[in-house]
Formats: sequence, structure tokens, C-alpha cells
Amino acid sequence: MPSASSPPTSLHLLTQPKRRHYRLAAALLALLLTTGLPVRSETVLQTVETELHKVRVVELAVGLRNPWSVAILPSGGFLVTERDGRLLRISSANGERTEFDGVPPVFAENQGGLFDVVLDPAFAQNQLLYLSYAAEKPGGANTRLARARLVGDSLEDLQVIFDALPGHPGGRHFGGRIVFLADGTVTLTTGDRGRKDPAQDLMGHSGKTIRVNPDGSIPADNPLHSRADARPEILSSGHRNPQGAALNPRSGILWTQEHGPRGGDEVNIIKPGTNYGWPLVSYGVNYSGSPVGTGKHVGPGFTNPVYYWDPSIAPSGMAFYNGDAFPRWKSNLLVGALKFRLLVRLTLKGNRIVAEERLFKRFFGRIRDVRVGPDGLIYLLTDERNGRLLRLEPVT
Repeated sequence: MPSASSPPTSLHLLTQPKRRHYRLAAALLALLLTTGLPVRSETVLQTVETELHKVRVVELAVGLRNPWSVAILPSGGFLVTERDGRLLRISSANGERTEFDGVPPVFAENQGGLFDVVLDPAFAQNQLLYLSYAAEKPGGANTRLARARLVGDSLEDLQVIFDALPGHPGGRHFGGRIVFLADGTVTLTTGDRGRKDPAQDLMGHSGKTIRVNPDGSIPADNPLHSRADARPEILSSGHRNPQGAALNPRSGILWTQEHGPRGGDEVNIIKPGTNYGWPLVSYGVNYSGSPVGTGKHVGPGFTNPVYYWDPSIAPSGMAFYNGDAFPRWKSNLLVGALKFRLLVRLTLKGNRIVAEERLFKRFFGRIRDVRVGPDGLIYLLTDERNGRLLRLEPVT
């Protein structure tokens, strides 16, 4: 069980296809014909008694192909990314699905593909959204950040605002989570691309947290902005594969979590200019069982995680809960897990994680994304070939 002590506790180029409109009747027929087209199915799957709330799980959509991220539209409905390069709109009124034109080509190999979709803070006025994805470039591939305008059923005015360098071969560890900070700047997590050493190389972008302005320009107050031996976009370094990030609404501070090796998945509070130690220190070990780097958990000049898991849970999307539907979960941190197929609820006391509850273990599949809607309800995506969009509702 988790402890409040410090150091942290262990628990233990695809070209896009043409736009399609998937209507419910056609999609149901397609499913029967095993074509794999997505269908909507608003069905109560389970009612679960958790430690603090009784929760009903409602299935909103099925048949999604390895969905990675969901954004909730202010006018209703959802945007969902699928890893092999599709962006869908799912109507909350009738279940109609639209596949958008104008999505950029992605490098869809292994863990690579289309990742996060995040709405601009002023989306209701400007219709801008941000996409992260794996993109081919000299030497292999790396993570890219672009913004575009949603116009009808298309993305228009696509602009690449950040392009991680260099390219690396292979299809592992891209990171890819986007978060807007309170000052209007945008952050992106990048993975070490499965090569370890790039996370410590300040002349490369791999294994970092990146911070840019919404137009791609570099904020003058970035911690490495004036250094000749570092990339000015870097906010923090020494990360392995951070696939979850969220802004703490109480403090306005960015939190991330990342995959460790064998053990050592981490939750980190991102402080500008800090180094989180990978691959020199870790709470895990290599898959062979050999020590990571120095063989130590901590080291001089490295920032310790606030929490870690051993064995690994393979954490993914994360969100702070600040709604009213689940009042006893206020200010808790929700983390999706791919391994063990569960949702983790973490209780915070200040910047410490003091308790953990594991929910829905193996009920629904690999939980890839977690979002809190303006209605205070919680939305989950499962990363499967037949992925699902789920909603958590309180039972009163």
C-alpha cells in the first residue's frame, strides 16, 4: 500500500482515408459483418461500489481502433484519435461518427501513430485544436506537435509548431501528451525513443518535457532559453516515456507520469530546468534484471519522483478530478493503466500521494485516456482493436 513518506513509495506515413460518415444502423450491420467499423452502444456495463462512491459505468461507443485520446467538445460530442491516424467526431446526440479530412500523415509503427488531441483554451471562439503524433524524419521518427482549425468535417490551416529532433529508428517511446499551462503556453511530453541516452542529451528533444507558445515560438522564460549547449524548448529532462500529463487545478503546476523499465513507473511534478534522472537512476531495473544506470534510486542533481509503482502498472492518461459529481474524489488524481487494465485513484495531501485505490481491474481493457467533462463525469478510452469510450456516473 502507498505511504506518505519521502522518498516515494512503491506500489510495487499513413495517408489518411477519405472522410466517412458512420451512421448507427450501418455501423451495427458492419459490426455483424465483422468489418471492424465503430458502432455506438450506450449501455450500462457495471455498477461498482468503490471506497467512497458507488459508480455506474456506461458504454458510449465500441469498435474504436486503438483509440489514444478523447477531447470533449463544448457544444457536445467527442473528438477521438485512433493510433493509426484517424480523427473522429462522435455525436453525443445520435452516435453519428465523422472521420476528418486533413489529418497529417503519421508514422504508425509499433507504439507510433496519432496520439493526443487537445482543444485550444479559446476553442469556442477560434476552433483551434492541437495534435501530437509520430512523424517520419531523417534518421527515423520522433514526436511532432501541430495545430489546426476545425472547419466542418476537415482540419484546415495545419501548422507544425514543434518537431522533436533528432529522428530515431524504431517504434518505441514517443510520449505525446499535450497540456496547456495557466499562462497559455503549451507543453508536450516526449519519450526517449527506447534508446535511453537521449533523455540526458540537452541538444536533443527526446525524453523531455517541451514548452512552446501556441504559435510555436519559444517562451523567453524557458529555463534553458539562453544556453548554447541546450535546446531552448526544453522545460525538463531525464524522462523515459511519459504518456500522461495533467495540470493540478489547485496549484497550476504540471504533473506527469511515465513508464519505468521493470518496475519504477513514476509520477513527477515538473519543475522548470529539472532533470528526473533517466537512464542514470530509477526505482526499477532493466527487463533482464540488471541495474539501471548507477543502480541507485536517486542521485545528485536529479529530482526524485513523488510516487512510483513496482511492479509496473504501465500508466497512461491522467486527470485531476475537480468536478461535483463525485464530491469525495475532489482533488484526487486519476490514472489509467494499460497493464492490469485498471483505473487508479490517488489521494493527495499537498504534493504528496498518501493513498491509492485500484478500480475496475480487468473489467474493460487497457485504459489509455482519462478525462473529466464539464459535467463532472469521467470519461475513459480503452486501447484495444475494439476499443471503447466509457463514462463513469455516480449512483445516488
